[in-house]
Amino acid sequence: MTRKAYIFMDFDGVTHPWGEVEDFRCLPLIEAVVREFPESRIVIASDWRMLFSMQKLVARFSEDIRPQIAGATPHMLPKSGAELHGLREREAMLWLAQHEANPREAAWCALDDAPGNWLTRSRLILTDFKRGFTAEDAEALRRTLNGFRNGGSTQLEPGVTSLWERYIA
Repeated sequence: MTRKAYIFMDFDGVTHPWGEVEDFRCLPLIEAVVREFPESRIVIASDWRMLFSMQKLVARFSEDIRPQIAGATPHMLPKSGAELHGLREREAMLWLAQHEANPREAAWCALDDAPGNWLTRSRLILTDFKRGFTAEDAEALRRTLNGFRNGGSTQLEPGVTSLWERYIA
């Protein structure tokens, strides 16, 4: 059995261009990739998780994708402006620690338009906030998920361990 691969997903700038109508026009392309990887699980890492119920967030997705929604990351309050850098990744690591037996070896990636949210750049599929998720991003997500499926390294990069020890352990 193939192990789960988690996709931590932002909405604004990913599912639709940031600052435009929130029509989730890019979501079908994301879902098309997710359908190819039934072992993948989406974890909502968007600020929308603080504004809407999980039921309303899940309703944005196609019915066949909804079982692959694993939840939403917890909300951590930064104590200073400096703690905003990498905050989404810390929230994602906390979610993994709460849901995976061996979170340090979990297969995960992120879809986000804000690079400052993620310190582990090799796990980030960075979208253009003016366009949202594109065909090029779909190929990058496909390559990442294929890498996890084929046993590619899921070990965190050197230096990221300290992130775990500081915020999770």
